[in-house]
Amino acid sequence: MAAYLYRIGRWAFRRRRLVSALWLVGLVLAVVAAALAPSGQDEDLAMPGTESQKAFDLLDQRFPQGNSQGAEARLVFQAPDGQRMTSARSRTAVAAALGSLAKGDQVASTTDPYQSGAVSKDGTIAYSTITYAVDAVDLTEHARRALADAAGRARDAGLTVEVGGSALDSEEAPGGTTELIGVGVAAVVLILALGSLVAAGLSLLTAFWGVAISFGLVSALAVPLGLTSTVAILALMLGLAVGIDYALFITSRFRDERARGGEPEEAAGRAVGTAGSAVVFAGATVFIALVGLGVVGIPELTRMGLAGAGAVALAVLVALTLVPALFGFFGRRVLSRAVRRATVPGNERPHPAEAGRPGLGIRWARFVLRRPVAVLLVAGLGLGAVAIPALSLELGLPGDESKSADTTERRAYDLLSDGFGPGFNGPLTVVVDMPGSANAKATADLVVDTVRGVDGVASVGAPVLSRSGDTAVLTAVPKTAPNSGETKDLVHAIRDAAPGVEARTGAGVLVTGTTALNIDISDAMSDALVPYLTVVIGLAVLLLLVVFRSILVPIKAALGFLLSVGAAFGVVVAVFQWGWAADLIGIEQTGPVMSLMPILIIGIVFGLAMDYEVFLVSRMRESHVHGASPGEAIVSGFRHSGRVVAAAAIIMISVFTGFIGMNNPTIQTMGVGLASAVAFDAFVVRMAIAPAVLALLGDRAWWLPRTLNRVLPNVDIEGEALSRRAPSPAPTLPRLRHGGR
Repeated sequence: MAAYLYRIGRWAFRRRRLVSALWLVGLVLAVVAAALAPSGQDEDLAMPGTESQKAFDLLDQRFPQGNSQGAEARLVFQAPDGQRMTSARSRTAVAAALGSLAKGDQVASTTDPYQSGAVSKDGTIAYSTITYAVDAVDLTEHARRALADAAGRARDAGLTVEVGGSALDSEEAPGGTTELIGVGVAAVVLILALGSLVAAGLSLLTAFWGVAISFGLVSALAVPLGLTSTVAILALMLGLAVGIDYALFITSRFRDERARGGEPEEAAGRAVGTAGSAVVFAGATVFIALVGLGVVGIPELTRMGLAGAGAVALAVLVALTLVPALFGFFGRRVLSRAVRRATVPGNERPHPAEAGRPGLGIRWARFVLRRPVAVLLVAGLGLGAVAIPALSLELGLPGDESKSADTTERRAYDLLSDGFGPGFNGPLTVVVDMPGSANAKATADLVVDTVRGVDGVASVGAPVLSRSGDTAVLTAVPKTAPNSGETKDLVHAIRDAAPGVEARTGAGVLVTGTTALNIDISDAMSDALVPYLTVVIGLAVLLLLVVFRSILVPIKAALGFLLSVGAAFGVVVAVFQWGWAADLIGIEQTGPVMSLMPILIIGIVFGLAMDYEVFLVSRMRESHVHGASPGEAIVSGFRHSGRVVAAAAIIMISVFTGFIGMNNPTIQTMGVGLASAVAFDAFVVRMAIAPAVLALLGDRAWWLPRTLNRVLPNVDIEGEALSRRAPSPAPTLPRLRHGGR
């Protein structure tokens, strides 16, 4: 692989104008396709195979007219203190507000709270449901403004009015202040790490290039593939993070080769052949882990995994082709200022004074070699302590209750909870499937009585029969909030009571609704977490076994991955469930962790963890293979890769942290989880635990049974084939300026 990538690097350098033109055409086509494509829409989560999803599918068949409506909005009214919504003044205000909407743009229907019974028992709160003929994404600004004007009309009459419902949903657009700050931090880190504005700009330019193409493709395919705004943001987040890192790794190796006296084209080939091999392997691990998310069976998670995997694959291609092509355009400006000052063109080796100065990475490696047991205990026990909150992990799907109290959706949610009970915002839908029933009404009434008798049910609505009489639908309102454990127990209790009805009547009873579906998805995620983690760990061990040709190094890497993921889960639970430091990132309401997050974080962090493992440990193995002692190999790995890995980790943390400020619970959770996981894995696991374990193992770390040594393929990630084919130039004294002084 190294030899093949070496040829690609040299070809891209020679044909830099052609390569750059091809990537420019790809960028233009992606941007044009995104601009011409229709806007997509965020779809509700689906979980094929679950009881709630089966019930939804049955409703689509039996009640097609009831499931084809568009967006909905709720106007929630509250009377002033000491007054009632049933007063003449309140009725007039409500009628005026609804009257302004009744014949409005895109409005299909409005409900009168006084006729539909949507007034609380104490008469202080009422609500009206406005149904639109189109989905939320297709609502015009005029329609949205009319809704706001209707609420303002009622407010002017003295009522408190809040608005909720899917009509207020809007796609989260990237490009906020926090993301820009994250990118700015990444730029500063690149400049400090590379010592060159041109080299830092090259890494940023190529990363943005790849991200723009991937984001354009996701936008263009949003409608045909059902890609949501969350999918697009995930592709942006991953593409930007790995794109900068991969370009940084190849640029750093190119500079090393130039400092050793290599010609520009040869240095580009060697950089792509060596660091590029690690980039391919690292990208492949992220790609496989993300594509593997499809085995869980949630379409939205599958789409997120595929989009993220596509963005990572594009970042790898950009790093292998566009980065070496740009080396040819920028020339010596890619080198650091210190190297350019100390050398003349044609011999870019640094001044001896610069080369002999031990860096922070070398000093840290020597410290670990002197105290491996102490470092291992402190780092391991520290991560274990941070991971303790993960034992309390609760999964759920946040709704309006998780939004800021400054939003009208959250205030509408709270008003409805106060007026109609906490379970009103999460009603359960019970579907009775009774084809061929002799007395459909009697069967439906029996189901009503059965559900009403389950402890925890606040009320049960009258059943609605389909036209053919083979299906009945009824609504059960829990006494507890949608994301509470009591509501989850209630769903299971109703399902446990269903077999008795089915045995007496032959009808099928299914519990569904948004709340039940969320519970089913959370249960499925919990069940899939351990199997998926097992597969990922097994894959990590297998891939690292091939790369490092060692038994103990892969096991060490996998156990370290578990520690970093566990600690990241601990941070997520502490912030989003327990509320620790939640105010700092704008989280006002704690609750269960987003159901998709654990598996998504595992899939992404797995690949990123392997990035750092490969880039750091491959240099150690390279030194060990060439005769260095175990301690010398560890120091060599930190000398060549320590600073680059640290810079790459800080860049990734900055990018992920930049997404925490977005007003989207899914993205916020992802940002906190990924940023903390990268911090733990890069700085604690790979830079503290890994060298400590290798120091304690000594030569045994690189042991491999002879049978496996013969069977395993040799991927040559260190580029040994390149050393045999085209040796690096022999060291010579640099030609210094000013007469050689």
